[in-house]
Amino acid sequence: MGGVILGVAQSIGARINPEWQILAGHVVFLVFIVFRPRGLFPKAVEPCPKPLPPLLLAKPGRPAIGRVATRTSRVFDVVAIIIVVALLFAPAFASRPLLQDLILIFLLAALALFWNLMAGYAGLISVGQQAFVGLGGYALFALIMVAGVDPLLAIPLAALIVALLSIPVGSLVFRMQGAYFAVVTWVAAEVFRLLLAQWRDLGGGTGTSLPRSATGDMIGLQFISELFGVRSAAAREIIIYWAALFTIVLVVAGSYYLLRSRIGLGLRAIKDGEVAAQSVGVSTTRIKFAVYIFAAFGAGLVGAIYFLQTSRISPDAAFSLLDWTAYIIFIVVIGGLATIEGPIIGAIIFVVLRNALSGFGPWYLIVLGVLGIAVMLLAPKGIWGNFSQFTGVHLFPTRRHLEISETREDAK
Repeated sequence: MGGVILGVAQSIGARINPEWQILAGHVVFLVFIVFRPRGLFPKAVEPCPKPLPPLLLAKPGRPAIGRVATRTSRVFDVVAIIIVVALLFAPAFASRPLLQDLILIFLLAALALFWNLMAGYAGLISVGQQAFVGLGGYALFALIMVAGVDPLLAIPLAALIVALLSIPVGSLVFRMQGAYFAVVTWVAAEVFRLLLAQWRDLGGGTGTSLPRSATGDMIGLQFISELFGVRSAAAREIIIYWAALFTIVLVVAGSYYLLRSRIGLGLRAIKDGEVAAQSVGVSTTRIKFAVYIFAAFGAGLVGAIYFLQTSRISPDAAFSLLDWTAYIIFIVVIGGLATIEGPIIGAIIFVVLRNALSGFGPWYLIVLGVLGIAVMLLAPKGIWGNFSQFTGVHLFPTRRHLEISETREDAK
């Protein structure tokens, strides 16, 4: 019956427009998996008993919060500021290829941190984050080429548009759990890819490029060109580099602040046990949905900056499962899930390996696969996860340590 319904849907789509055949099949599959996940003729099962209401705290109020920072983290705060300042002035002495590698590291690390928040803490295994990366890139191109917005102003606007679009998408995919959630996120990404392939104003299925006039009047372009004594193309690269640097600093600081906040306490409770978190009054669905929208905003931001740098976009490149999900999962796995340091280390390792092995053709992907399997078998917590477990070093500590001081009455 499923094959018949899928075939009829594709036939109807092909009659309306030959390019809509695959799109119609994806839409029907998405509708059924969301609204009828057990099929048209599900097997009868006994009704589940009503769940117990969540337990409330005896005295609602602000929870007791202990110490978070450590001596190592305080020293690293100073080192991190020095590193950021050095990276800020890197265009003055770094070569253009190095700046391009740093841009890629910043963007991949930021995207990996967002996926890490979803999978490592909220338990949302998404294989469809390429949907929001692609939407961010296409929103940027539409704002520049159709609306005439300045490229720098179009970056945050594109991310905001993606965050707004993620609300209705999230309301659909959150009907699923576990493997069904992962499948639905991928199907949603494919639907967006097929839809945007029909947008003729932005090149359709072959894509389009930004005209040189669109980025020639970018805010600050002339100032940077005169400051560093470079041409407009190199000045544009420097501006994009600073945008990527600002993004990774914002993502790292935002993730650290989020995990140290009350929402972070809820995320850690969900990570340790979702049922137990619900039993003490943690609104797991609301927190997960907020993290999903936050990750969509970040993915849109990354997509906007990346495709502004390349100045070209196409549906296959913007919604690539390999580039924007498979590689990100690899980065998080080898770096360390449920850590802030892990995705950053994983992004650096990935870019270094890509540059070193890019000349070996398919062997490059084989080496990445073997490395990922080896890390999962020998160091299941990732490189940084196992390192911090053995050494006790945490550069971004998020666990709270309750310090109880001895009172005079206790001393007596």
